[in-house]
Amino acid sequence: MTTPEPDRPAGSPGASADAVAEDGSERGKRPAREWWPDALAVLSFVVPAFWITARLWLDPARGVRDNRTDQSQFEWMMAHGARVLTEFVHPFTSDRMNVPDTVNLMANTSVLSVSLPMTPVTLLFGPRTSFLLFLTFGMIATATAWYFVLSRVIIGSRGPAWLGAAFCAYAPAMVSHANAHPNIVSQYVVPLIIWRTLRLAEPGRWLRNGVLLALVIVWQAFLNLEILFMTAIGLGVVVGVLALGRPELRARGRTFLPGLGVAAGVALVLLAYPLYVQFAGPGAYQGLSRLIRGYSTDLASFVAFSRESLAGDERGARGLAKNPTEENAFFGWPLVVLVVALVWWLRRDVVVRGLAAVGLLFAVLSLGREIQLNGRGTGVGAPWAVLENLPVLHSVVPTRWALAITPVVGLLLAYAAERARQLALRHPDARPQIRFATVTVLAMALVPLLPTPLPAVRLDPTPTFVTSGAWRPYVAGGRSIVTLPLPDTNYADPLRWSAETRLEMPIARGYFLGPDTRPGRHRIALFGATPRPTSDFFTEIRRTGAVPPITPQARVDAVADLRYWRAGAVVLGTHLYADALRRGMTELTGIRPTYTGGVWLWDIRALTD
Repeated sequence: MTTPEPDRPAGSPGASADAVAEDGSERGKRPAREWWPDALAVLSFVVPAFWITARLWLDPARGVRDNRTDQSQFEWMMAHGARVLTEFVHPFTSDRMNVPDTVNLMANTSVLSVSLPMTPVTLLFGPRTSFLLFLTFGMIATATAWYFVLSRVIIGSRGPAWLGAAFCAYAPAMVSHANAHPNIVSQYVVPLIIWRTLRLAEPGRWLRNGVLLALVIVWQAFLNLEILFMTAIGLGVVVGVLALGRPELRARGRTFLPGLGVAAGVALVLLAYPLYVQFAGPGAYQGLSRLIRGYSTDLASFVAFSRESLAGDERGARGLAKNPTEENAFFGWPLVVLVVALVWWLRRDVVVRGLAAVGLLFAVLSLGREIQLNGRGTGVGAPWAVLENLPVLHSVVPTRWALAITPVVGLLLAYAAERARQLALRHPDARPQIRFATVTVLAMALVPLLPTPLPAVRLDPTPTFVTSGAWRPYVAGGRSIVTLPLPDTNYADPLRWSAETRLEMPIARGYFLGPDTRPGRHRIALFGATPRPTSDFFTEIRRTGAVPPITPQARVDAVADLRYWRAGAVVLGTHLYADALRRGMTELTGIRPTYTGGVWLWDIRALTD
């Protein structure tokens, strides 16, 4: 291990800028240590994960209250992964939803890096169990990965590493996304990417280290491309600041740059076909709608408390975020004050300056095209207005940039805790006071952010018509099941039903991102399939509870749409407006339904032949 600079002890925040020593070894490497402190650290990460998801574990019939649609979608994705391995279907597209068209799963969140290895769980216990394990252990794995990278590579001390790791995994933004976004709370590959990037400077091993970095990049690509993109931007900024602020590090570029080239080349080769499918394959779209790209971070939310935090409440958070799942910037004013103070205190550390630059950049980008304050537009433009139409960026939801601030803050907390530890070691007479001040300040900033259990709601049980397989005769010959209401961003229960059949029951339409194929829409992404007259008809019923006037043209359109969907049967389960939905379908088709297996069933095979 390289001898630290005289004015900077090993393990201090400044020394950690040299995370990879001249001989290629990590600064955090030490002789064999006791295993039990690490085991206790990991165990401590298990507790909050099960605390946050407690209501879901205690009652399997419950689901995430604030994002039932995404839970249904991820259960469907887990079933798709199992189907890839058991039936050898195409992994990047699917015809099991949105019949007769294809859903581009690369352009959605297919989570193949998790759904494939969890196939045995999905087959044995069902997709809901797989989803819940994915969500819970994703948080645990994220904290664990950050802990080991921080304690072994970046910081070198267990205590500060534990603090930073716990924040990276259980900060308010992460708990917010625990509302059915397991792919976002599962950020365990991010610290591995940082670690392997640091190792690129290891002399003589640029080829091996480049290949290893490429492999973790590919791993993250099949978990969440958005997080990968933000990680690359953040790492690029920090590396650039290091190159400018520490001239002695530039000599390592002779090893770092070839390794980086290998990583980029190998990753591009491995991802070439999946990315082709994503951007040019069937079901590909050309950027998000202007409405979705307008989802930005309210300036007031940075100092507010999330509704899932100990100090937060739903009333205080409402209006500062689009929904409970996107509370990306709710750090609370005590932590904001502390972070500003820490950056000032550690401003001479080039790594801290790099982290501060990344955090500021992401905060500014998250503001969107116009700065919002307390739910109202200020009329002040923001830089995102210039960037939002650029390739790739037109598919980024701006408020998600604020999510990427969470690991920046976690790293700053770890650096500050390590600096305080070093001060206590150097000043033994003041050690009690330094420790008391450190604990007090951290408690004041972090205790209000402690997570609370996710709200849960009892899900409607899957009808016996689905679980018994009674649907099978109606899908023979490539037909589909049409559900009422038709699935979309507001109603995705049919995806859960299909998942429970291992996707053997194909459904019309669905909840996914797909292209708007209407003239003049330029294939901009929609949440769901392109509207058709009959889908609009039933959307109106679901919205108002009233049946629109049924004209001869509406009946003609209904037959045409049912034929387009290759419908073998239409089914209606439990719904608030079930009577209106049943009357609407009966009057459109002239076919009277029968009640069987917990659903109203219209056998329309004769109508669609």
